[in-house]
Amino acid sequence: MSAAGEEGTPVSVTAGGLEDRAVGCVAGAAVGDALGGATEGWTPEQISERYGGHVEGLVPPFFEDWRNARPIAPYHKGDGHITDDTLMTHALIRVYERVGGHLDAYAAADHLVPEMMGEKRWIPELETEALPLHRVFLAEKWLVLRLHYGHVDPREAGVGNIVNCGAAMYMAPVGVVNAADPDAAYAEAIELAGAHQSSYGREAAGVLAAAVAEAMRPGATADSVVATCLRLARDGTAAAIDAVCSAARDLGHWDGSFETLRAAMKPYDTVADTYRDQGLGARRPSRQHSIEELPLALAFLLIAKGGYRDTVLGGVNYGRDADSIASMGGAIAGALGGREAVPADWLDQIATASRTDLVAPGLALARVARRVHTADLERRRAHESAFAALLGDAG
Repeated sequence: MSAAGEEGTPVSVTAGGLEDRAVGCVAGAAVGDALGGATEGWTPEQISERYGGHVEGLVPPFFEDWRNARPIAPYHKGDGHITDDTLMTHALIRVYERVGGHLDAYAAADHLVPEMMGEKRWIPELETEALPLHRVFLAEKWLVLRLHYGHVDPREAGVGNIVNCGAAMYMAPVGVVNAADPDAAYAEAIELAGAHQSSYGREAAGVLAAAVAEAMRPGATADSVVATCLRLARDGTAAAIDAVCSAARDLGHWDGSFETLRAAMKPYDTVADTYRDQGLGARRPSRQHSIEELPLALAFLLIAKGGYRDTVLGGVNYGRDADSIASMGGAIAGALGGREAVPADWLDQIATASRTDLVAPGLALARVARRVHTADLERRRAHESAFAALLGDAG
């Protein structure tokens, strides 16, 4: 398989190689995002009633009159439209291309914020060109408020924001850049996400990046991904992943799993069963709590034994924050299985409906990962040489 690289030169995409897994990750995240957009915010029962059974592919919006229906308006969810999860993921990839190296909180201030507010792009849910800032949720607008207008130290800008999945939902590219090195991915994502989130929202961003980095490793499995997450995760995030994934190991399919998984997640979630009717404790910092999206994505990955289709469909039909659950699960499963794991019919239909190239960003990210890895090797070798000299081992 080949694809266009820098300046149009063909790039050989080897099955299971860097480019293949990078495309699988980025495109897989976008496909999960688009499929889950239609069911976001609803219960499994409401989803089944609306669509006459389980959702197994592209479906129309939950409300036919989506332009006016609350709480959906004015967004055209469904019909294969990517959401803000993918818009932010692609924006982060462009930041990586511009910087050409590892990112930190200052990169969010210097590059990600201008991406959000500096250039109009096609927004599928609005069916028009607009600034990405005009589509993202309030928790993402926080980046612009704090960094552009408030001039807050980027390393501290996430403090005070809504604690949710807002940073984790677009952090998969960090795992690709640090492919096969989950510890480095975790550390970079924690640093970068400090500009956006605090507490368990920031922690989830680090763990999601680590999950992708592990999934990029040849020989990785769904079990090794979860083990990596449990090794690195802290506090409520670790406890939630452990509880939900332990429950998932006794389940054979996502159909029939939702009640069990929700019960396992509930002690760690600040978002109530009535998803849009929240109490005063929702989305506030805590060492005891976790976002719901990442543990559920990992659970569906385990149930599907790493398979892409069922990982994503589990998230889509679970409802609640379905687009982010399916997007995170799709990113990890896509990294495990490569581009061929992402159903071609879904990928083609969603790219057409969203008027967005879903393959090129993954190839661009792979090019960045190659450059970053080369620079990392040079730095490590220089350090090894210097440390050897300190030990008197220089030859």
